[in-house]
Amino acid sequence: LCVSEFGNKTKRIQSGLAGRVRRETGGSCCIHSSLHSGCLCSVPGMWSHTMTVQDYQDLIDRGWRRSGKYVYKPIMNQTCCPQYTIRCQSLNFQPSKTHKKILKKMSKFLAKGEMPTGPCDGEPMDSACDEEEDGGVRETLVACRSEVSASVEGPLSKERETAGGVASKTTAAETPEKCGSCEPTTERTETATTTPGPGPATRAPRPGLGADPARPPCRKAKDVRRERRLQKDQQTREANGQPPSPQASRGSQAKTLEELITESLPVDATHKLEVRLVRSSPPGSQFKATFQESYQVYKRYQMAIHHDPPEKPSESQFRRFLCDSPLEAESTPDMPDCGYGSFHQQYWLDGRIIAVGVIDILPTCVSSVYLYYDPSFSSLSLGSYSALREIAFTRQLHQQSPQLRFYYLGFYIHSCPKMRYKGQYRPSALLCPETFVWVPIERCLPILDQRRYSRFNVDPAAGDVGALRELGRLRVLYCRTVMPFAAYARKRKGPCDEKDVQEYGELVGQACAERMLLFRA
Repeated sequence: LCVSEFGNKTKRIQSGLAGRVRRETGGSCCIHSSLHSGCLCSVPGMWSHTMTVQDYQDLIDRGWRRSGKYVYKPIMNQTCCPQYTIRCQSLNFQPSKTHKKILKKMSKFLAKGEMPTGPCDGEPMDSACDEEEDGGVRETLVACRSEVSASVEGPLSKERETAGGVASKTTAAETPEKCGSCEPTTERTETATTTPGPGPATRAPRPGLGADPARPPCRKAKDVRRERRLQKDQQTREANGQPPSPQASRGSQAKTLEELITESLPVDATHKLEVRLVRSSPPGSQFKATFQESYQVYKRYQMAIHHDPPEKPSESQFRRFLCDSPLEAESTPDMPDCGYGSFHQQYWLDGRIIAVGVIDILPTCVSSVYLYYDPSFSSLSLGSYSALREIAFTRQLHQQSPQLRFYYLGFYIHSCPKMRYKGQYRPSALLCPETFVWVPIERCLPILDQRRYSRFNVDPAAGDVGALRELGRLRVLYCRTVMPFAAYARKRKGPCDEKDVQEYGELVGQACAERMLLFRA
């Protein structure tokens, strides 16, 4: 059962909550790049004492997010910077050129000990992995393992490219507006065919016809060379009576994410990277044994990246923010070996923690909560690297639990440039804030270039299929007794709170309203 206390106290956000929301939106919620107690945002929330993973899965599919045990949902058409839930389809993910550079940079560091210099590839300022709810890494790169175990897993990082944002703007700019008085482009071109004057007549260039469909598409020279090399190797093997090599059968097919991550490294590599998955709630023995070391990494991160004073990232604040979780640990035969719930993925380099990813493993997704790391390793693009590792981890869990196939990166904030990197993990989709259906991000970006808030579902007749329809069936915990709201409304004493309960029900939806318990004093 989920037992929660709901309240909407945030037409002007309280300063305590503002700090949490600011970090969880990458440090910039309002247009002045800081969220303060006077920011005009509507962020209803509730303290959740305990919650099943299925309830939380349904909530994040309606735009909710958690910070410790506090679960909140921005009201999109009222907040200054709309925050759209974003998820990546991990099974179809293909790393971009920037992603490959980040993986090579980490491999080079581990193999040769060379620390990169200069700006981080694709890393947004202020470590945009703050809000990403995940930290997934796992793998001893020296041993090059692509799979994750309950105790040890591989490398980490999260990325943010800017190319996608530029592309979306270009697309929007190049799309001509249509009106009844406009003639087709080809007709306008044909009209202006000659230029008056003494010189020879000149014709405007005709539009190109594009690639010849009868000819094969152009290919990169390196792909052609590689294919010729494989063909030559294949002929040599056939002549010697040897079986064909696996590479020859694959041809010029691009490497998968797992292959890029687990490419072999020298046995005598300079550094050894290992990732350990430990359950944070309820805390396991490994989590307790490494708590202080993990906390010290968090403290250094907050002071260096977010410029917190030394006294602010206290141990109690660290526990509330990143260790406490309302999610109940669940483990059944049809679940992944590690089970469902809240975890920390600790990145160990040569025997010490350099980064920690906080993630939730839910029935259909791995949800990224936060990532913090040792600032001295910031040039390794750990944010982007961990995101790639978490996508690979999601794909690994899918082999054990087929319904688990999505990777949630938290909130996508188009009006905050440094948060747009989340849209570069393709294919991805944004959650429509009105109908709660997933829409490919390619369709959403041109709309967001024009206005901050938008309904992405193009069907005007579509509605919220999970909307609250029967308030009387909403479950309430009152005087230590579970009852439907209809019974509670007859028994309650004092001022009427039906308006607050109605708002709660509309935000969580009918299914969660009937499963979760809303505490009423």
